[in-house]
Amino acid sequence: MNFGLDPETLRNGLLLYIVLIGSLCIHEWAHAITAHKLGDDTPESEGRVTLNPVAHMDLTGSVILPLLFIFVFPVGMLFGWGKPVRINPSNFARDKRKRSEILITIAGPGSNLVIAMLAAIVGGLLYRVEPRTTELFGLVIRINVLLAVFNLIPLPPLDGGQIMRHVTNMKDETFYNLSRWSFLIIIVAINIPAFRMLLGVVMGVVGWPMMMIYSVLAG
Repeated sequence: MNFGLDPETLRNGLLLYIVLIGSLCIHEWAHAITAHKLGDDTPESEGRVTLNPVAHMDLTGSVILPLLFIFVFPVGMLFGWGKPVRINPSNFARDKRKRSEILITIAGPGSNLVIAMLAAIVGGLLYRVEPRTTELFGLVIRINVLLAVFNLIPLPPLDGGQIMRHVTNMKDETFYNLSRWSFLIIIVAINIPAFRMLLGVVMGVVGWPMMMIYSVLAG
């Protein structure tokens, strides 16, 4: 346990937290705006079709746990989530329901990949003017690649689990039963070195194009 908050530690921790929360909120907004565009008014009625971070923050997943992992238990692991966006599938045409739910699901991780790509382009160009921006844009790329990859793990209720549910025509009962144990499974998995190594490899592969673009533009 480390309570030493020197100015450098505080600065780095706050920067990490701000980037994480901003990325999580855009992830949830992407789910909400996609559902809204596809005809479901549930996210709008619940105030989720907005970029206001407060609307997407979860007390445990967006405040307590991230701050604990950043400032109290800095073990090289970051954990957090935003408030899930609720949808009503009955608002979609029956013949387009599965397609709509899959599009809404992939919008979250997709938004993180878009952010990472934009950070690579803008960061690479700005590097020529101000090299010190490399820390910020590198962090934005890493956090968003992490969120995209982690959320696509095929385990309910992560986005990857939702996609698996539709691809395999999983029964609702099976999906919800798996969801009950998913948090425990995730906690165990991220503490297994082999799993963390695999996650790192996948992140490296997904993030490679962004880092290449950054390097080329930075000259």
